[in-house]
Amino acid sequence: MNIGNLFYWALMFLIVAILAALLGFGGVAGTAMEGARLLFWVALALFLISIIFGFMRGR
Repeated sequence: MNIGNLFYWALMFLIVAILAALLGFGGVAGTAMEGARLLFWVALALFLISIIFGFMRGR
């Protein structure tokens, strides 16, 4: 799994949430925002884990 793809999808969910909120679709906006938030934190955690393991391997 590529971490860059997770950040891309988090950004896409954020854009959908903002557009849905502007158009008055509160339920869709809330769901998309939660999806964006979840993907962002998962990508960030995977990124930090990969940095830690990279330093442990000595590269």
